[in-house]
This record gives sequence, structure tokens and C-alpha cells, in this order.
Amino acid sequence: MKHLLNLLAAIALLVWGTHLVRTGILRVFGANLRHVLSRSIGNRFTAALSGIGVTALVQSSTATSLIVSSFVGQGMIALPLALAVMLGADIGTSLMAVVFSFDLSWLSPLFIFTGVVLFIARQTTNVGRFGRILIGLGLMLLALRLVTDSTAVLTSNAAVKALLGTLSSDLLLEITVGAVLAVVSYSSLAIVLLTATLAASGVIPLDVALGLVLGANLGSGLLAVLTTARSAIEVRQVPLGNFLFKLLGVAAAAPLVGLWLRHVRPLLGEAATTVVLFHLMFNVLVGLVFITLTQVVARWVEKLLPRPVKGAAAGGRPHHLDPSALTTPSLAISCAAREALHQADVVESMLIGMLEVMRRNDLRLAEDLRKMDDTVDELYSAIKYYLTKISREALGEEESRRWTDIISFTINMEQIGDIIERVLIDIEDKKIKPGRNFSEAGMAEICELHQRLLDNLRLGMSVFLNGSVRDAKKLLEEKARFRDLERAYATTHLGRLSERTMQSMETSSLHIDLISDLKRINSHICSIAYPILDSAGALVPNRLRQSAFSDSVSR
Repeated sequence: MKHLLNLLAAIALLVWGTHLVRTGILRVFGANLRHVLSRSIGNRFTAALSGIGVTALVQSSTATSLIVSSFVGQGMIALPLALAVMLGADIGTSLMAVVFSFDLSWLSPLFIFTGVVLFIARQTTNVGRFGRILIGLGLMLLALRLVTDSTAVLTSNAAVKALLGTLSSDLLLEITVGAVLAVVSYSSLAIVLLTATLAASGVIPLDVALGLVLGANLGSGLLAVLTTARSAIEVRQVPLGNFLFKLLGVAAAAPLVGLWLRHVRPLLGEAATTVVLFHLMFNVLVGLVFITLTQVVARWVEKLLPRPVKGAAAGGRPHHLDPSALTTPSLAISCAAREALHQADVVESMLIGMLEVMRRNDLRLAEDLRKMDDTVDELYSAIKYYLTKISREALGEEESRRWTDIISFTINMEQIGDIIERVLIDIEDKKIKPGRNFSEAGMAEICELHQRLLDNLRLGMSVFLNGSVRDAKKLLEEKARFRDLERAYATTHLGRLSERTMQSMETSSLHIDLISDLKRINSHICSIAYPILDSAGALVPNRLRQSAFSDSVSR
């Protein structure tokens, strides 16, 4: 029993080490990996090569699948190219299995010691996260050695030998078991390495090991399908296409396992080498065969998972908050930022419609716009909840700052939506229903303030998206200009009241409240600039640094 527990503990350590390496690399290089993938996907061959490189580094084709799926969901790449990336990703993870099949156990103490020192000394920095990667690599190498030692003890037992002697090969059962193990462990790489070690120790026959390898490949494709099951249709298409590749590949390879053992096995030597090279050759052949069929498989996938007709989905439904991206913090931050811009688009539509309500006295439009505030609130809640599910410990300094910026931006958009809703209610009660109108001069002032407000909102969205310090300074300067304009128009309105202008007298309360509310909206918009300027060191308490302000004004 003790030796069996040692074996199970070693297997668990192997899975945990794989997890540490995968998550550590995504935390350190996540944003860079996304840039590499997005820039190198020019055609299906370069896409496959980029998939090999990224997956060899991440050691998880599932992680690559999630990244590429998000690209398709955001419309950054076409589905056939994404499927080509996944063909390369499967080759990349099988290459890492070959590397780990060599006896590198002598590196384990060095990796663990160095990793612990780096992690403890600089835990919240990229240096500490790199230490976490080294710890994971060391644990994987240590686990493989422990598995070998534990199985050697177990197989020397007479009862175990008798039990192994009764095992008969059932290829379908082996594929099923391998797939289940890959899904449960969240790593086909760990299962392939474990299978190779068990085969080398004589625990399982070689033909059984190859069946488990085929199952592990199928399981990695199924794992990505299950992980993205609740995502948007566009996101789910990539894992489904990759699963079809694996399913067809396994179906073609399964009848040929016997021939492979008979003709190729004698050329390869040790059992562990045979297992990992079978894994590599399977994925290379699948890649070579299907790289020319990505268009065909993409059409199959689009028939199985057709994209919804544009406009059919509710306008406020979160489009970019992909749950599968949460395992890659940098990717999840990007999804949240895109959804925040979607929220701002809804607010912009409300702001544009508000002026139309005033001009045309359109009660139906006013009601539709007030319903849009519910959409803004729902998006705010969805984004906030999504961000809380991102591990703050997994975020670098820049990503953590971006996390805060997104929260601040969505709060401002939500409050702007609330103000517009109250303005629309006032317009209905104080202008449309009583049948009143602004004076010509008063309406012109409101239109000018509204246009400035719209321009500032669009500038604020640009600042949020690009983080331009120059645009942030410009946006903050607009706060003072807008305040001065609001005061000037309040004064001219009082002048019209003193002249006893009837329209101005009838709408005075609404007019003063309206320009005050527009100023409040502008203040929320200009608040977008503060985090950008603060990060750049361009702020002192309560105002821009004088030199920075003077320089920007002079320009």
C-alpha cells in the first residue's frame, strides 16, 4: 500500500509541476505570446509554426487553444488560420514530451533550489514568477524519477507481476482511459510522460501504452471543447475543429498501431523512447495531412456551430467576457477592456439620442434610451464580476494597473448612464409633456455643450484604449474649458430671463439643471485621464504639474 501511495503521489506531483510551468509562463509571457501569435499568423504554414513555438514554451496545447479561440472570438483571425495554429500546437506539446523523456533528473535539484530562491526573494515580480516556472520544471523532473522508482518496487512484487500478466489489450478501452486521464489531469503532456515511464518500467505493455497515448491526444482536444463550452460561438469553433482533427487522426491511426509496433518499434530502442516518438509522429502526420484541409474542416465546424446573425443578440449582452480566458490573466484583462469599450459605445448612443429627444420631443425614443441605461448597468455588473474572477496575484504591475483602470472606466460609464436617464426624465416632465421649448439661443448653447461632450467622450475612449499621455492631458484641459463654458452659458441664460424672454422663463429650471448635468457628465469623462497621468507622473495632488500643463497649452 505504501508503494502504491508513493506512485500516486508522484503522479500528482507530475500533474502539479506541469500546472506550475503552464501558469507561470502564461503569467510572465502571456501578453507577449499573444502578440507573437497575432503577428505571425500570415498564412496557414506560418500559423502552424507559431503554434509549435508558443506551445513548446507553454507546454500546453489547451492553453494555446484558449488564446487562439479568443482571437477568433474578437475577429482578429479567420477560423482556418486558427485551426492551422492548433495543428502546430499539438506538434509543439509532443516535442516537449520527447525532451522530457530524456533522463534530466540531475537538473531537478538545481531548478527547485534556484526557483525557490527567486520566488521567495522577488515573489510579486517577473523574476519571482520565473522562479515559479523553474520550481514547476524541477518538480516535473523529480516526479518522473519518483514514478520510475515507485513502479520498479511495485513490479518486483509477485502479486503485481501476476496481475499484469492477466492484462489483455483492448484498444478502445485504452483510448477511453487515456482521454479521461488527460481531461482529469488537465494535461495530455503529463499523461504521455507518465505512460512512457510506466512502459519503460514494465508496468504496462507497449501496445497498451500506445493506446493510452492516442487517448491522451483525444482527451486534450475534448478538454478544450469542455473548457470553452460556455463561451461565445466564435470561441467554441476552434476547439471543436481541433477535436475533429484529433478524432479523425485517432480513427485513422488506431488500426495501424499493430503495424507500427511490428515495423517501426525495432528501430527505436527503449520503450519510453518508443512511446514519446509515437506521440510525436502521430501529431506530425496529423499536421501534415490536415494542414491542407483547414478550410474544409472550418466549413464543417461552421455548420455544426453556426454563428448567430448579427443583431440577433441583445445589444447589452456581454460579447467579450470569455470565461475560458480567465486562465490567462493578460488575455482576460484584454477581454474586459474590450467589453468596457462596448459599454462606452452604449453610453455614446444614449448621449447622441438625448439631443434628438430634445429636438424632436420624441417620447418613444426617450423610453428606449432609458432602457439602454439598464444595459449599461448590466454590462458594468458583468465586467466587475468578471474582473473579480481574475487572480490579482497572477497579474504583473502593468496588468494590475490596467485592472484598476478598467474598473474606474466602467464606474464612470455607469454613472454617466444614470445621469442621462435622469436628464431624459426631466426633459419628458418639464419640456415634452407641458409642450414647452427652449429659446433659439438656449438650444444653440445646449447643442454646443452637447457636441463638446460627445467629442470628449470619444477622446476619453481613445485615452482608455491607447493610454496616450498627450491625449489624457488634452482631455483634462477640456474639463476646465467646459466648466468655464457652462458658467458663461448660465450667465447668458440669466440675461435672457432679465429680458423676460418667455421661452427662457418657461424652461429656466430645466435649462440650468441640464447644463449642470452636462458638466457632471464631462467631469466623469475627464476622470478617465487621471490614472494615465498618474502612472506617467504628470499629476500632483488635485492638478496637473504646472510645467506639463504649460507645455501642453503652448503646443
